[in-house]
Order: sequence, then structure tokens, then C-alpha cells
Amino acid sequence: MKGLKEELDQVHKKENKMIDFKDIIANKIALCIDFDKNEIKKYIEIPPNTDMGDYAFPCFSLAKVLKKSPIMIAEDIKSKIDIDENIEKIEVLKGYLNFYINKKLLTETVFEEYSKRNENYGKSDIGNGKNIIVEYSAPNIAKPFHIGHLRTTIIGACLYKVYKYLGYNVIGINHLGDYGTQFGKIIEGYKMWGKDYDFSDNPIEKFMDIYVRINELCGEDEEVLERCRDNFKKLENGDPYCVEVWKKAKDLSLKEFERLYDVLGVKFDSYNGESFYADKVDEVEEILEKNGAISISEGAKIVDLEDKKLGVCMIKKSNESSTYAARDLAAILYRSRTYDFDKCLYVVAEEQNLYFKQIFEVAKYLGLPEKSVNGLIHVSYGMTRLPEGKMSTRNGNVVKVEDLLQESIDRVSEIISEKNANIENKEEETKKIGIGAILYYNLCNTLAKTQIFDWNQVLNFNGESGPYIQYIYVRTKSVLEKVDYIPSYDEVDSSKIQDKNSLAVISTLYNFDECLKMVIEKNEPSFLTRFLIELAQNYSNFYNENKILVDDEETKKARIYLTKMVGDVLKTGSSLLGMEMPNRM
Repeated sequence: MKGLKEELDQVHKKENKMIDFKDIIANKIALCIDFDKNEIKKYIEIPPNTDMGDYAFPCFSLAKVLKKSPIMIAEDIKSKIDIDENIEKIEVLKGYLNFYINKKLLTETVFEEYSKRNENYGKSDIGNGKNIIVEYSAPNIAKPFHIGHLRTTIIGACLYKVYKYLGYNVIGINHLGDYGTQFGKIIEGYKMWGKDYDFSDNPIEKFMDIYVRINELCGEDEEVLERCRDNFKKLENGDPYCVEVWKKAKDLSLKEFERLYDVLGVKFDSYNGESFYADKVDEVEEILEKNGAISISEGAKIVDLEDKKLGVCMIKKSNESSTYAARDLAAILYRSRTYDFDKCLYVVAEEQNLYFKQIFEVAKYLGLPEKSVNGLIHVSYGMTRLPEGKMSTRNGNVVKVEDLLQESIDRVSEIISEKNANIENKEEETKKIGIGAILYYNLCNTLAKTQIFDWNQVLNFNGESGPYIQYIYVRTKSVLEKVDYIPSYDEVDSSKIQDKNSLAVISTLYNFDECLKMVIEKNEPSFLTRFLIELAQNYSNFYNENKILVDDEETKKARIYLTKMVGDVLKTGSSLLGMEMPNRM
């Protein structure tokens, strides 16, 4: 690349990474007011409008300390900062310091970094030597895989991929719900009605029907409920009949789940579910008793957390059967010893917020390394709801994931037929778009937000959706198919690509690395979905305002190079969401 290439090479020759403009700005401010650079860096933000600069530092937090108005502080800092090759200008606006960085230097640092990494742009080794456990999906066996399970699966898979992309050693665990009183119910129902069902066809539906029926009966007859509880105790004690029914339900369920995971492109490193920890709960109980955490309440063994305003956590029931909490604590102990984790993420819906606060509090009594105790994180998310209300497997009103995915694919097929009936490999392409739409929709909002499922949003080809990102990717692919070759970094003149629309794309590309770091810092995939939408929209504006295949060879090279980069980053970012890119739309 021409221009500042030699200077740029010197800037990161030692560090071998992109210029960190935010770090440079934070350092300049810190030198002016004698504050910690890293603290200042936390407050630096990106303005909502590029006319207001590339970065902004709000001075309001300094007003009380420096005993001056934010505007005076901003003016004072501005007067002390020297403009250098990194900063074009600084302006003060209502207590904000707005920084305009050197756009040519920005372009060249982005393009040079891309030239080194290509499709691995944004990848790093910041997680080298750190172990991250991500527990996600965790469906209950003998029940259908419905959209209530889908969000944890998609969120967890995304976090798994992003952590891995940034160099962490990641262990994905599917903590199957394959134990507990619910299986006592299924066993009892199977005893009563199993002979009435043919389990060779749609076995999960048959078990689901049994589960709904037995729940209704338990609500009417306390004796039946007690028999269900006894069945689970028998299962724990190895009763042959109970084990046989349980194993049949588990094997049939796993076969079904794995088929759906293949469709979604989701992988796990471990399927150790609740049953795996059943023989490990006694040690948990012993450790808790040794550390004075256990007390007795109505015959049950509990940990009293009332002083923490967290109620009580039951470890063993009065009939000596283990609890879900005990098995989770056994899992924490096992994972700490086996994986020496830095973080253990639990991707579970917000309805379990209190439960995880209890578990993490009790885990402090297990004698774990401080790193493990501090690394326990509940990644809470809002539920996906149907327009008519909450789903429930007990009542049978669920939407199965398989049906949801197929409907999405069918709807995409109809839309594409109306717009482009002659598309090649239509079945394959509509599958990518239909599944991609569902994946994106589950990640597009902040996790805390509850979603009401809406097809108009899921399949909006012109709005903030998975299909829109895929459409823009296909557009970049189409442009590149029309050119003879892709220019190299050394052939691109950055001065030919300094218009407003081009720079908006370049600025967005520059933030990809920061975006991925925010995803793992907050365990929030929506940073990535918003990034991809912004990149797609900015490229669309660039494409509409700038003819790419122009006569001027230097301008054409620069625009082709930018197009190639956008396509690669859209594809890379989407793959981290789990989305595949179509070749045609």
C-alpha cells in the first residue's frame, strides 16, 4: 500500500498488531490530568454520529474531582494535547472531547491487518492459556426439543465460538437433564401406559404424551406423586426396571437431539449430564458438613442462606434422594478439578437467577481455588415466548425446533420463488437462509430482553435480520465474481478511498476486534449482531454511492479490496453466530 505504509510498519513492527487509537487517546488525556490511563479508556465511547468525531471522552465524571465544569475541563485538556499523526483534530462539544483520527492512517492500519490475516481478521490469542467452560442447551431427555431450548443452545454455541476465536481453550458442555423426580414421573407413566405406545416411531412425542398425562394425574392424586418420587429414589439405587426405562428414554432422546444439533451446526465436547454426577454428591455433602454449612430442616439437609437473603438451598431430600442443586455443586467440584477453569459460564434463562445465586454462594464452602469460585458466571437471558403466552411441556403447548426450522425454510423458499425463481441449488440456499434467520433472531437483542416470536422480524430481508446480512454478503461475492483478480495490499492506494461512505465501512471494520472482545467481556452476542448489521448497512451505502468497477484503475483496486474485506468479515462474523452464507439469493 502506498502513502504511510513505511511509517505504519514502524508503528507496529514491535507489537505486530493494529494501532489502538482508543489507547492512544486515553494516554494523551491521562498525561494532561494525571489519571490512570486504563480508567480513562473505559469511558471513551464512539459517538452516534461520525460528524461528532470517531471517539468521544465525556468529562462529566471528572467535574467533582477537578472542581470544574465539564466544558472547562474539556477545553483545558484540549489545549494541552498535541495534534500528531494519529489525530486530525479535537473539538469540545457540551462537555465532551471529540477526537477525529487520521483517516488515511486508519485505512492503512485496517488494510494492513487484513492483509496479514485475511479470513482470520479479528482473530487473536488473548485467551492463550485460559480455560473456559460453556454449559449450554441442556435439554431434558424424554421431552421434545422446543424453542425454549433453542435460545440457550444458540447463545452458548456463539459464545463458545467467539472465545475459541480469541485463543481461549473452550470446553462446551451439554449438561443433559437426565435425572431427577421428572424421571420418576416418566417411569410411573411408562408402567401405567407404556404398552399403549409404539416407540419405534416419534418416540419423544410418545414420552411427552406420557409426561403430560402423568403430570395431570399427579395433580389429582397425591399417592401417584409419591410413587413418582419413590421411583426416582429406586433409580438412584439402581433398580433394574427403573434403570431400563430411564436408559431407553435417554438413548432415544440423544439420537434425536444430535440430529437437530447437526442441522444447527452445534457441537459439544462433553454430554455429561446430571446422572454423571449422581455418585459424586456424597463428597459434596461431606465437604459442606465438614465446613459447617449443612443444617437439618424437616429431615432434609440444607444450606441456610437467609443471611444473604437467598433463602435455603436443599442438598438432600428427607427421603435421602439427591437434589438438582447437589448435582450442580458436584459438577462444579468436578469441573474445577478436571479443567482448572478460569470461567464456567451457565447459559440458562432468567427464571433461574435466584437458583444460580444460591449455587454460587454454596460453592464458596467447597474449598475450591479462588479462581474457580470467582469464575462461576450465570449468563442469564430472557425467554422466547409465543404471541399467546408462555410455553409449557407439562401442558403440551410447545413449538418444536424441528417444526420451527422447517417453517422458516419453507417461508424463505416462498419469498425467493417470488423474487428469483431460477436460483441455483435452491433447496441448499433456502436452508442456509431459513436457519440463519432463526439463529440471528435469537442473538440480535440484548440477552436480558424477553422475545415475542415474530416472523415479520425474523425474515425481514430489508431490515435488521440474518437474511439481510446474507444478502449483502452475496452482493460482495457478486462484485468480486465480475473482476479479473483481487489486488494485493501493496497495490492499494488509500487516498482513493477517503470519501464519507468508504470511511464509514473502514471505521466499522476497524472495530471488529473490539466488538469480539466486548462479546466475551459482557458475554453478550448482540455486540456481534449489531456490528454485522452496521457493517452490512454501511457497505450498502458505499455500494449505492460508489461505482466499484470504474475506469480509474487505482480507485477500482481500492474499492475491490474493501469489498473483499467486507465479504470476508461478514462471513467470519456470521460463522461465529453459527450462520452459513449462501452463494445466491
